[in-house]
Amino acid sequence: MRKLGVAAATLVLAFVVSGCGSTAPTTPAAAPAHSHDSETGDRITPLVGDGTRATEFGYTMEAVSLPRTAGVPGRVSFRIRFLDGNVVTDFIDHQTKPLHLYVVRKDLTVFRHLHPTLDKDGTWSARLTLPEPGSYRVIAEFVARADAASGDYAMVAGTATVGGKASPAPDAADEADQGVTVAFDRPLAKGPDGEMALVVRGPGGKPVDLGTYLGAYAHVTGFRTATGSVAHLHPLEGPRQEADGTRLTFHTQFSDAGDYLFYVQLRVAGFLYTLPVRARVS
Repeated sequence: MRKLGVAAATLVLAFVVSGCGSTAPTTPAAAPAHSHDSETGDRITPLVGDGTRATEFGYTMEAVSLPRTAGVPGRVSFRIRFLDGNVVTDFIDHQTKPLHLYVVRKDLTVFRHLHPTLDKDGTWSARLTLPEPGSYRVIAEFVARADAASGDYAMVAGTATVGGKASPAPDAADEADQGVTVAFDRPLAKGPDGEMALVVRGPGGKPVDLGTYLGAYAHVTGFRTATGSVAHLHPLEGPRQEADGTRLTFHTQFSDAGDYLFYVQLRVAGFLYTLPVRARVS
């Protein structure tokens, strides 16, 4: 039984909570001083990792594979191996899923958020078609069960290359034609206790009725453009409809200033949008 969880976490690698992390080497450090409950009632550690390293918290992503050719349907697959040499097969649901997978092109122009399935041998896989060739990062965010009542929350990543030529086919939906836009209504600041306000507008700049996606009114995945480090954010509370749009508020802990590209996923009128928005954290 793994014992890196809340009760006896003694190996923890440089960590980030709901924000963009440092690029410090993955050397052992003291265990996080606090934890929180998962939706299943288990105690889980704070998030360890920022999506730029293959190994965090004793967990390593390996055997990463992507479709060989752009524009051709294929599969993404990988395994998570623990430091004891065993492939991990026991995970705790977090944000309604046992694992969240982000596939992002090196230049951040292609982004996919997937929920793969786990085979008996510990291999995660999902169907995937990528529109552009190039180098991609495959980022897994998960809570691995450490013991009967706790889990280790980690984010690890691998890389793979997709060949071929750019696909002329657009994505399945053209969000811009649907008239839904997102924007930040205030500057973003680094620090341990920040706040981010996102305004969602429909046609004519009017407020919209937001549905939920994976148990939240929005999922925001941000990438610092200089390093590719990841910030995964969820709203603090429900949406507020105001005259100039629908507002969502997020708690932030950005540890690094710089330019970011955020992919905002939200549901309007039953349709799931994935909308990019750029911002600078000062």
